[in-house]
Amino acid sequence: MSKKIIALFICSTLSVTATALASPNPLNLTAKSAIVIEASTGEILYEKNAEERRYPASTTKMMTIITALESGKVNDIVTVSPNAANTEGSSMDVTVGERLKMQDMLYGVALVSGNDATVAIAEHISGSVSNFAKLMTNKAHGIGALSTNFTNSSGLPDPNHYSTAHDLARIAAYGYKNPNFAEIVGTLRKDIPRNNNQKETFYNENKLLRIYNGANGVKTGYTDDAGRCLVSAAKRGNIQLITAVLDDDNMWEDSIVLLDYGFSQLQETEMVHAGDLVTTMQVTNGKTDVTPAVIRDSLFVPVTQSNYDEFRTVVEISKTVSAPVVAGQKVGVVKVMYHNKEVASTDVVVTESVNRNSFFVKIKNFFANLFH
Repeated sequence: MSKKIIALFICSTLSVTATALASPNPLNLTAKSAIVIEASTGEILYEKNAEERRYPASTTKMMTIITALESGKVNDIVTVSPNAANTEGSSMDVTVGERLKMQDMLYGVALVSGNDATVAIAEHISGSVSNFAKLMTNKAHGIGALSTNFTNSSGLPDPNHYSTAHDLARIAAYGYKNPNFAEIVGTLRKDIPRNNNQKETFYNENKLLRIYNGANGVKTGYTDDAGRCLVSAAKRGNIQLITAVLDDDNMWEDSIVLLDYGFSQLQETEMVHAGDLVTTMQVTNGKTDVTPAVIRDSLFVPVTQSNYDEFRTVVEISKTVSAPVVAGQKVGVVKVMYHNKEVASTDVVVTESVNRNSFFVKIKNFFANLFH
């Protein structure tokens, strides 16, 4: 079926009801670099030196998890090499020859920052850490994190291994599009089977998951060169926030300040309403000629006081539909766009079923049209 694209004018009938927010006061963060963004739009709500290149430490592992999920299979069995088992730094204590599911290793990467697990995963997928790091860098650049370069899968210091607070927030926001990523980084504890048939319980080092309302990730980090680092996230309703603080002695407190500030700046705003009529579809070969097409689900987006006018709503819909038509059948899609980025979507569906014309009715209509 051919498609037509129309601008939906529902947005113009809406108004933001939030009272005006006061001008933000300085947040007095101790972080050398910091940022808070809204994940779906990428809107920066606050930043401090967010484009400065710094060592990311173990926040690197967000991209390790993303790359493993996209380039490997979670049910693959990963065998630990001597190189992996002997990796320095934080560890999930894998042993040479130990065989674990990829997904279990990813939990070890996220919860206890297992450098050894990242090496085992990198070798399994790419043959070496350096090859895997190239995949990580290419993926980072592909999602817009252009000031990032990875030389390893763990975040151990290297002059050519760097990122920015803004890039790390971009990477986290991309990760949350994958339900497996969101599940892994948001897990508080995980029982992982080991080769001795015993299960070992791992607890997430991100204490915001325990103390902050809506917290759902993402990754801690520390080395002497990087200082204390934290990429954190919290979701309330349809608002997903991402923060990043780098080289920050008060990373927990500063992250909470950023999250609180971010939520104070946003309001969930309904852009389209479930059940609203989009058009009346023309039906071919049906017992009736038309059927209503409506929006299936309401769409809410996080809006600030200043960016409401930058959203637009577009409908992509079939010009006609051929019988038989079933109520609830998809005939198009509604998209909420922020600049040129899709931030939410729902289907356009018909509300009434239409049966196909019988052969005799088709013949009758053919001659009726022929001699009209």
